[in-house]
Amino acid sequence: MWLRIYHRCHCILHDVFRALVPEPHERTPVTGINILYLLFPFLPLIYMGYLARRPDTFTLRLLLLPLVVAVAVGTYFRFMWIEPHHNIYNWGQGLLAEAISAKAIDFAWRKEGMLKINEVQPGVTKKSHAVKANGDAHTKPATSDPATSSLAWLYDALEVILSNRGLGWKFGMGIHVPREERSLKRNSFLFATFISFVGSYMIFDLLESLIKLVPGVGTPHGGTIFKAELPFFYRYTLSTAIHVATGSCILAAFQLFYDFITIFAVLLLGSSPSAWPPVLDHPWQSDSLHIFWSKRWHQILREIFFVFGGFFGKSIAGKFGLLFGTFIGSGLYHELPAYALGRGFDTIVPLFFALQAPLLLCEKVWYKYTGYRVSGLYGRLWVYFCIIVLGQPLSNSWHMRGLGGGLMLPPSLSPARQFIIPSIRYSLNGTGTDILEFIVGPT
Repeated sequence: MWLRIYHRCHCILHDVFRALVPEPHERTPVTGINILYLLFPFLPLIYMGYLARRPDTFTLRLLLLPLVVAVAVGTYFRFMWIEPHHNIYNWGQGLLAEAISAKAIDFAWRKEGMLKINEVQPGVTKKSHAVKANGDAHTKPATSDPATSSLAWLYDALEVILSNRGLGWKFGMGIHVPREERSLKRNSFLFATFISFVGSYMIFDLLESLIKLVPGVGTPHGGTIFKAELPFFYRYTLSTAIHVATGSCILAAFQLFYDFITIFAVLLLGSSPSAWPPVLDHPWQSDSLHIFWSKRWHQILREIFFVFGGFFGKSIAGKFGLLFGTFIGSGLYHELPAYALGRGFDTIVPLFFALQAPLLLCEKVWYKYTGYRVSGLYGRLWVYFCIIVLGQPLSNSWHMRGLGGGLMLPPSLSPARQFIIPSIRYSLNGTGTDILEFIVGPT
């Protein structure tokens, strides 16, 4: 009897899963006609964000949650880019499905809604003078008259949806904010941000173009970064270079998009420069894993990782559960979208991120028994070992599935492919040297 019930439940769950995530050959190709469907999941999310900024909407948000998640997952895993060099867009759609689902879960489970710092309910703040007088939580509206603008509801929804780091929100309290190195005078700030945007674009373009030159790795069908035909030293020199270039591309991409949004917000929307602090804090200068993950690496996806594993882990095992759950959630977030590529699920990616939790505990044990924190030169070497050496299977997993060969920048918009690499090829042809041989030595 119990076996039949289990089998029946398994069949139902499988059918529901396949209804939302069809097999690759059953997915609908993205065309110019149906591409607008990819915007549809944002509509219920916007409504969920609106409700999260309104009091007494807890029950409605809970009821709406399954719909928001089903629409996001069902849309982004049903429509598929079929051209091999566009396969990376399927990965991007998977990331969007997860991000929307995590946002919706975060909006739904908080009974009081999404609160800003000093708010006691959405849109209502404490009267500081009343609190000082008698400690009561007397309140007043946070805005003078939100009804004066017909788009106030949309502003509220987009504000909470786009607040990924939680700056100014209760869910972001305690987050590290990198020190601002730009002038906060509007024109100077915009100029410095534009220079950063151009620099990030050039770095991303150059590194992404160089990765595409590596045989196998730079194709849409993918290939390993560990070239067995190369001698040991050259093999791992090449794999290390590809891994570092991949990580640097990710950093440059975050900086690039953040700079673009910053310029748009400050120049066109009148946002204050102080509302856009740096997104990264010199991650290559980290001298401990704790500093790397909690401060110097970007914190944009922190809340998503909490939703996917951190909060659940904390409810089971307190702080240790929070630590392990957060990194497991990070691993799932980075790997599940790859299922949209149609090339299966690889445990290597979740394992790398899950490994960070015990490695961080090693730093705590070191401090407990020596009295010295991990820092300095040896701390930096430790970080480089954990990220650059232990992280290479992570990059290999992604490149094996063709992410390095995806069309990220059209060649016509790539200075590296239009000018820099042809110039290098021309110079090397004059010496009879192949570009791959130039990078890794003779094969």
